[in-house]
Amino acid sequence: MTPLRQRLLEDLQRRNYAPKTIACYVLHVAQFARHFGRSPDLLGADEMRAWQLHLLQVKRVSWSAYNQSACALRFFYGTCLGRPEVAKALPYGKRPKTLPSVLSRDEVLQFFAAFPTDPDRMMVRTTYACGLRIGEVTRLRVADIDSRRGVLVVRQGKGRKDRQVPLSPQLLQELRGYWRRYRPQDWLFPGAGAAGHRSITALQRRVTQAVRALAWHKHVSLHTLRHSYATHLLEAGVDVVTLQHLLAHNDLETTARYLHVSTRHLQRLPNPLDDLVARPPRAPAPDWVAGPSPEGKS
Repeated sequence: MTPLRQRLLEDLQRRNYAPKTIACYVLHVAQFARHFGRSPDLLGADEMRAWQLHLLQVKRVSWSAYNQSACALRFFYGTCLGRPEVAKALPYGKRPKTLPSVLSRDEVLQFFAAFPTDPDRMMVRTTYACGLRIGEVTRLRVADIDSRRGVLVVRQGKGRKDRQVPLSPQLLQELRGYWRRYRPQDWLFPGAGAAGHRSITALQRRVTQAVRALAWHKHVSLHTLRHSYATHLLEAGVDVVTLQHLLAHNDLETTARYLHVSTRHLQRLPNPLDDLVARPPRAPAPDWVAGPSPEGKS
């Protein structure tokens, strides 16, 4: 390992960055240096501009990947090398704002039916019932189920934050039946890998197979269940601030976007066309009704 890479790793670790973020940043800096065949500390603003154009025009990466690269290089030059003027020359890309894909309640039931056996069946039902991310559901432990208080504890989710979500009585009964059958000791959904729990990749592959079998034309992933959970709670009357805490969003604006896909919220809004239809047009009055009176007469 080169001294520069070691320094990047240590600076990220000192700031308690998540392991996935550390790996992502190291990869992006390494790709940047490899593209020019030189050590990254010998490269500057011109090379970074050329690299960003290469990402967009040649590699055609997503805006998410483009911005990840910008974050990594900004950190490397601004923090590791102490060259903030170079870091500021790296612009972020403006990501297009899209609405999340949401399943109707009937579609959620169809999705569940595509997973007839455990543990996959139990994982997708838990994901929807608690609004979990895929990494959160795969890392659930048996001890995270607090049946007495009626909550599920989500530990070290995105942003390394713990939170509690309501535990549905229906889900609790299903989890009890699952435990009696499989007797998991530590991880709720154990796997064969070194981590000990079910891998994200294996679960994603299973979801892809299920969606393909359903022959849906909309884009659906396991994260779609989280979007559907949020939208269905809004439609049931849960306020946005409470939903923000359930989803562990830092910004209320992120949660508020579900208002745009909640059909019940949209259906309650008045429409100006309906107001026009309710007011039939009246024939205009003749000019003499509203016209001025002759001079000298009242």
